[in-house]
Amino acid sequence: MTNSFITTPDGVELFYKDWGPRDAQPIVFHHGWPLSSDDWDTQMLYFHSQGYRVIAHDRRGHGRSTQVSDGHDMAHYVADIAALTEKLDLRNAVHIGHSTGGGEAAAYVARRGNGRVAKLIMLAAVPPIMVKTDSYPDGLPMEVFDGLRAQLAANRSKFYDNLASGPFYGFNRPDAVVDTALARNWWRQGMMGGAKAHYDGIKAFSETDFTDDLKVISVPTLIVHGDDDQIVPIGNSAHLSAKLVSGAELKVYPGYPHGLMTVHADIINPDMLAFIRS
Repeated sequence: MTNSFITTPDGVELFYKDWGPRDAQPIVFHHGWPLSSDDWDTQMLYFHSQGYRVIAHDRRGHGRSTQVSDGHDMAHYVADIAALTEKLDLRNAVHIGHSTGGGEAAAYVARRGNGRVAKLIMLAAVPPIMVKTDSYPDGLPMEVFDGLRAQLAANRSKFYDNLASGPFYGFNRPDAVVDTALARNWWRQGMMGGAKAHYDGIKAFSETDFTDDLKVISVPTLIVHGDDDQIVPIGNSAHLSAKLVSGAELKVYPGYPHGLMTVHADIINPDMLAFIRS
């Protein structure tokens, strides 16, 4: 197992992990906001054990990557992934993205993945767009995201603690079994990253309109969502994305929260494996 850095064209040092045989089919993981590649530990170990080459990076400003002050937008995120996949010369790759990473993965596949991508999996992903617009009147009002920015700026540590111990994993539900160690690990990942990157990232994940990206994706695509997702409501995300991606398969898990691939890895991982092998 190795870990290393690449330097993007605009000078950002991106941390990444690259495990497994170099001649095996690669799986590239795209993490959610405000986390890091560590959020994929369970999936990377699982798919590595199945014989795949697994790669995950820390998005610019997140985790161990450079805490630059700018470039925290979807165009730069996609360019960074392109730099990584080209540096490693990844081909026939499966791209798996969660939440913000689901948008990043979809945008990469649509804009830069031609000839390099085999399949796409979007988990609790933000496309087509989270904020309310004329085209998507059922989206969330801008006040929701202004509130997130205000909480981050006032007390980022407390904000992250409340998210991780509450709605992200559904730990605020009456019958939830709270995993405090999991919540602490979420907080740890968030606090590793930079406040500026995370503040700007709220605009990136909430206001980017992925409609045109979704319409041109031609690789087999699996869209996964829990119907109790309190962070990215399923009604204005997965249900709409499944209509925009040609031939997409939509798989809805009753009662599952936003962080479904972590708290229900025993179900989600084999289901993703079946799709990849199909």
